[in-house]
Amino acid sequence: MKVYKSNKAKANILRTYDQLMDRWEIGYEDIWIENDYGRTHVITCGNKSGEPLVLFHGVGDDSALMWIYNAKTLGQHYRLYAIDTIGGPGKSVPGKAYNKSFDDVEWIDSILNGLGLDKVHMAGTSHGGYLVMYYLLKRPERVMKAIGMASAISDDNRNPMYTMMKIFLPEALLPTKGNVLKLIKKLSGERHQVFTENPVIMEHYGSLLKGFNNMAMGYHKVLSFTKEEIDKIDKNIYLLLGSRDPFEKLGGEAAVKNRRLNAMFFEEAGHGINHEEASEVNGMIIKILKGEVEDIRNYNT
Repeated sequence: MKVYKSNKAKANILRTYDQLMDRWEIGYEDIWIENDYGRTHVITCGNKSGEPLVLFHGVGDDSALMWIYNAKTLGQHYRLYAIDTIGGPGKSVPGKAYNKSFDDVEWIDSILNGLGLDKVHMAGTSHGGYLVMYYLLKRPERVMKAIGMASAISDDNRNPMYTMMKIFLPEALLPTKGNVLKLIKKLSGERHQVFTENPVIMEHYGSLLKGFNNMAMGYHKVLSFTKEEIDKIDKNIYLLLGSRDPFEKLGGEAAVKNRRLNAMFFEEAGHGINHEEASEVNGMIIKILKGEVEDIRNYNT
């Protein structure tokens, strides 16, 4: 399965990836965890004596883009491990076991084991939030606290592929500079400027839309949660969501509120909540992980 559409596309994506890393404003180290699933790239940085915080990005993006506005602040308190998803457009390289039998839980197990981590905090955005929730369901003994951003618990009433198509089309089919700008504004809330006024982010995101083969993520199964499974994790997952997020507008917000899940809505934020509301989101993540706030549903930042 090809991750990139061409060698030129790969070069453009990895070049701008490194340019984004130069703007993280924190020293970091690249680590690779190798096994049959492939070569998983992990960026580690931050407080070496802090508790481990494992970070997962979304579909069609990577760690360099996802955590550019979060790593410096979170790294003051925690040892960060930002994972480039196997099959995604970062620096991880799929191996022979990345196929129809691929299992996300076993893959994450292998990463934690390879890093020598027994129990960790986890946070993820979009599909990364789903990975956090699914891992919490299957391996609750390995997760201290879990945070999902721009991500709601999947159930039988939501079709993720239909939702993705409805939001990303038609702009993603022809990713000109104008369409990239339109798509970012569609995905964002009031503060889209954190993307649109950062030329490296714009170039990198445009390169992702042009050069990443989305089919490469096809072996990551997005499974629905039963009511019983939701009941198992709903007291241990914290959701940070944007009211302007088009994914929430298509049913996610109603589902979260109907179940009274432990979720906090940022009124002006869209799908890029941890970029658009970086200061507030960073602060809330730290408060949650330190146990300073338990119920975030009516919390006032």
